[in-house]
Amino acid sequence: MTADADLTLLTGFGHEEAFVDPLLTAFRPRVEGARELALARRVVLIEARNTVPLDVSLGGLPFEERLIARASDFAIGRDLVLRTCSAEDLIVLKAFAGREIDWLDVRGVAIRQGGRLDQKLVFRELMPLLELKGTPEAAERLREILRKAG
Repeated sequence: MTADADLTLLTGFGHEEAFVDPLLTAFRPRVEGARELALARRVVLIEARNTVPLDVSLGGLPFEERLIARASDFAIGRDLVLRTCSAEDLIVLKAFAGREIDWLDVRGVAIRQGGRLDQKLVFRELMPLLELKGTPEAAERLREILRKAG
């Protein structure tokens, strides 16, 4: 089973078609009505040539701008470099999504990072998003995971 690749394309708000249409031309849509879904939900569901599912989020929030600014290069092999978000931003994204699989990912990142996580940054970025979503209680779940990961 191949995992989805989650990507963020910083588009801002308005004129999303200028990003969605070229993506749907260059890649095979994974769902019927992919264009309409992308414009309504701000995520383009496409498939790479090697059949890896790609979820391309259309970023526009200030948090997403900061996430991209904090991203760093990660070398995969000798000739391939990917730009990836920080561990802190990954935790914010996963805690915001809030599915059980996301909480498992949060736990794994917290354990792997140990005491290196900037928890102040995590909560500074996460709290406004949770308030917007109406799920501030997720912060307590995150605090407990981070406490146990030590």
